[in-house]
Amino acid sequence: MIIRKKFRYEGSHVVRNCASRRCSHSIHGHSAVVEIMFYASELDNAGMVMDFGLMGALRQIVDSFDHAHDMWDKESPKILDFFTKENERWVILPFNPTAEMLALMFFAYAKHIIEHTEFNNGEGTIEIRAVRYHETETGYAEADPNDFEHIWQPRYALNDIRFSEGIRAEWPQPFEEMLLQNKKIINPHIPLQIER
Repeated sequence: MIIRKKFRYEGSHVVRNCASRRCSHSIHGHSAVVEIMFYASELDNAGMVMDFGLMGALRQIVDSFDHAHDMWDKESPKILDFFTKENERWVILPFNPTAEMLALMFFAYAKHIIEHTEFNNGEGTIEIRAVRYHETETGYAEADPNDFEHIWQPRYALNDIRFSEGIRAEWPQPFEEMLLQNKKIINPHIPLQIER
């Protein structure tokens, strides 16, 4: 069975090398929507793929991009210097911040978070099936496990993404430890109210 969780944020970027001069030469913003599709081999003790209430780490990573400016690490030193010194919320990425690459990045984060979460309510094997990154109301990019394996994994790593101190200061310790030190997030053991 598959469930979907939707997150929203407001952010800005410049997309270098694209056909649109407005997008490639100017800072512009988007009301982004990130949809994550989860698959479970079996349902948990409540009859769910997973409880939406347990998605705090996913919410935290998406929120890290809210009101932040995304920059490719190949931007000129002058631009990188300006944004990192004059702004509190920025993210430096090892790729051009296109909708396609942001969908792949959020897929990689969701996969990492699920793999570093200990589920304790009878959940089956949980996998990320797809991530859709809606840049506008009419356009989105979708990343799946095949894209992760053939595009993301050979070229990029999550620890190559740099978040400003202004963003990292908002991270709770268990989230930062899971993200940066690969420690597990332990979900609570839920006592059964009714036997299945």
